[in-house]
Amino acid sequence: MNLTEINIREKNFHNKLQSQKKDRFEGIFYKAIYNINEDFFSFLEKNAKNSEILDYGCGIGSFVDKVIKFKPKKIVGIDISEISINKAKKKAEELNINANFSVDNCEKTKFASNSFDIIYGTGILHHLQINKCLDEIHRILKSNGHLIFIEPLGTNPIINFYRKLTPGARSKDEHPLVNKDFKYINNKFFDMKIKYYGFLTLVFFPFYKSPNNSKLFKLLVACDQYLFKFKFFQLFAWSVLINAKKN
Repeated sequence: MNLTEINIREKNFHNKLQSQKKDRFEGIFYKAIYNINEDFFSFLEKNAKNSEILDYGCGIGSFVDKVIKFKPKKIVGIDISEISINKAKKKAEELNINANFSVDNCEKTKFASNSFDIIYGTGILHHLQINKCLDEIHRILKSNGHLIFIEPLGTNPIINFYRKLTPGARSKDEHPLVNKDFKYINNKFFDMKIKYYGFLTLVFFPFYKSPNNSKLFKLLVACDQYLFKFKFFQLFAWSVLINAKKN
């Protein structure tokens, strides 16, 4: 497996991250984008049956146990971190999940061209050289196959300021997505859809506990989705759900 200096830094960062016993402090904010996971899994539930699926940058395989319930033909997970893959394998064994996990470089995988119907990932593209990984996704995705990714945005000035204040919480080379990245996806694939999440739900996150049962959260989601119809407010979103197809 050939690795660039950036690949090696990412590998070392995530090996170290998965060796820690404490959860990341930033985890307390993720409830603000609870609805992005709902939409992500809703898409997979509708499209995963009898599909060959790749969990791209799978980490510890956190989503596989849910995706497997949607009855895919095959599900495979790859990640550059050996520690993450070992945890994913252990979890799959404990839960008796039929999934294959292996250490691989997402920018240059071992897979043959046109291997997968669906490639999904959560918070992985912004750790990679965007052109390289999207070219590779295009290569290994079947014709009319889908990609679906959850990714952070790099356009909110307040969030970017927080990122500068906490450099140790993230890898040196990560780059939350900006407009040029979406242009590349749009040029490489077709039927690209971008949905935005996490503005008011993030601003007011101290005022609700469980987003699943919170009327306030649902109200904030509705307000966010209205505001995100305007390009100006899209800049203040925390994350996006990217959906596109290969010709």
